[in-house]
Amino acid sequence: MPTKIEETYIKNHQNSSKKYQISKNIFPNGVTHDARNLAPFPFFMSHAEGTRKWDVDQNEIIDYWGGHGALILGHAHKAITDAVSYQIKRGTHYAASTDLEIEWAQLIQKLIPSAEKVRFQSSGTEATMMALRMSRAFTGKNKIVFFKNHFHGWHDYIQSVSNNNVGIPDEIKNTVILANPNNINVIDKLLTHNNDIAAIILEPTGAHMGWTPIRPSFLFELREITRKHGVVLIFDEVVTGFRTSIGGAQKLYGVTPDLCSLAKIVGGGLPAGAVAGKKDIINTIETEQDQRIAHYGTFNANPLSAAAGIATLNMLSTQPINKSANDAAKKLQTGLNSLLSKLEITGTSTAVGAAVMLYLGIHFDHNNPEIVLTPEQEDISNNTVISHQLKLAMYNNGIDGGPRFLLSGIHSNQDIEETLNATEKSLIQMQAEKII
Repeated sequence: MPTKIEETYIKNHQNSSKKYQISKNIFPNGVTHDARNLAPFPFFMSHAEGTRKWDVDQNEIIDYWGGHGALILGHAHKAITDAVSYQIKRGTHYAASTDLEIEWAQLIQKLIPSAEKVRFQSSGTEATMMALRMSRAFTGKNKIVFFKNHFHGWHDYIQSVSNNNVGIPDEIKNTVILANPNNINVIDKLLTHNNDIAAIILEPTGAHMGWTPIRPSFLFELREITRKHGVVLIFDEVVTGFRTSIGGAQKLYGVTPDLCSLAKIVGGGLPAGAVAGKKDIINTIETEQDQRIAHYGTFNANPLSAAAGIATLNMLSTQPINKSANDAAKKLQTGLNSLLSKLEITGTSTAVGAAVMLYLGIHFDHNNPEIVLTPEQEDISNNTVISHQLKLAMYNNGIDGGPRFLLSGIHSNQDIEETLNATEKSLIQMQAEKII
């Protein structure tokens, strides 16, 4: 039997349902990104502006997905639309180098501590794939260590030890080592007894955009231990770059990796990716080397993405965009914790930079930066029934967000107030259904 939350969703989104009947015969599951899968059917959007977007049923939604985290300036920001409109009239692709790519990379160098050199790609998956290959080429070693549930794209190396590894050869699976985070003694023993490890890669705020947090002190420990063993340390800053702070998690925590992968915000909402880091490692691409990495990509540093990226990074450099986003995130987090207390719901909300998490069913000290979830807490926080019903209830009440909220620099006090009101309604509806 459907819940009342599901019944409301079906009733209020008939046009999305009709679109889904068409799309499911064109795309697998009717979507073009796994994160957009949603039962009984996904919602379809028509347009967006600022912090709001409108679906095909004309529902106005406050957005906390922000292009999967790419839109620190919100939707259709004038600085971005003006930059892209200007550039598109001058040409979309020259098959040649441009001044734009130089300016774009120099802004990255200015903001990202590890960025001695930069190489552009077209997505976050490409960026992490290149960072891993550079690490193997630079060290002459073959194996990569990454941590449980950390997401680094969909390429074979990263997905080889996941539950979604069908179609990946065993030979690749044998070059990847999966470890649990937050225990440096385990990593030290691993590196001591295996001299074929090229790199360690991780999301520096924790798995799935920080959903399962990493102790900040663990980052310092990793930096020390990888340097000791000659292993490349890679921060996957596809989400955290320019969001956790203007210089990413590495700037926030004061830990400089050897390489970092960037995407999302770096392209101002257009397709873009980059690897930034130590010049000796990035230079494994240089043609003067006897053994080098060949790297192509039709849309690397394309003029449209470069124009959008430059406009975004210039604004971040000169205006308090990050502070505004972080302040809004703190207001939302504080409000969510007050709401949980008011409704006598077991739960906790945390914030790292402009990302807010809402955990239902578990309570811990949200002011402790060294928090580590126990396995039991992880199981509760990953309850798919609760997260699914929360997603639908929040959307019914005009919010695309929860249990994760990615904020922009333009989310207003009114947005936060409306979001807290909608969250209260959603949680009460879930209580009525005995979901929480």
